[in-house]
Amino acid sequence: MSMKQIYPISIQTGMSQSGSYILMLLEPESGRQIPLFIGQHEANSILIAKESVSTRRPLTHQLMLNTMEAYGISLLSVTIDRVLDGIFYATLHLHGPQGPHNLDCRPTDAITLALLAEAHILAEEQVIKETGVKVEDSEINNVNAEPSLEQLEQELERCEQNEEYERAAEIQKQIEQLRNSQ
Repeated sequence: MSMKQIYPISIQTGMSQSGSYILMLLEPESGRQIPLFIGQHEANSILIAKESVSTRRPLTHQLMLNTMEAYGISLLSVTIDRVLDGIFYATLHLHGPQGPHNLDCRPTDAITLALLAEAHILAEEQVIKETGVKVEDSEINNVNAEPSLEQLEQELERCEQNEEYERAAEIQKQIEQLRNSQ
């Protein structure tokens, strides 16, 4: 298996259904991008990790990394290994007191954990060939991974409905920062 390093470069609103997003992963050597269709919660988790947003309390992915660290387990890398029937599969590559270990994982969770742990994100070359699309350099440079005001307001409303008040407060701060910068 031949692996290539990839980078999450943008999250865009999905075209097909509301609440869907497209995570674009760039393999810079070939200039190909892998589009992953993801949900709103996954998009928010990745954006929080990518932008290093600090939270008063650890969110789920940070809690997982804190737990791993407490037990001497390191996240070495994550790989997007294969695509079957349009579903992407990923693996966490860990190392702990008992040696190396690999765990099956959803790609969005793997990417979020890798961003938080500053670990490499890799994709099998066959996955890039099967799913990657060629994008011009000028398009790559114009990509913006920041959530829109509308996306943040929708997530704020969802958090308030689900009584996720800490997360709602974080989103409210993001909304205020975005409004102040405009």
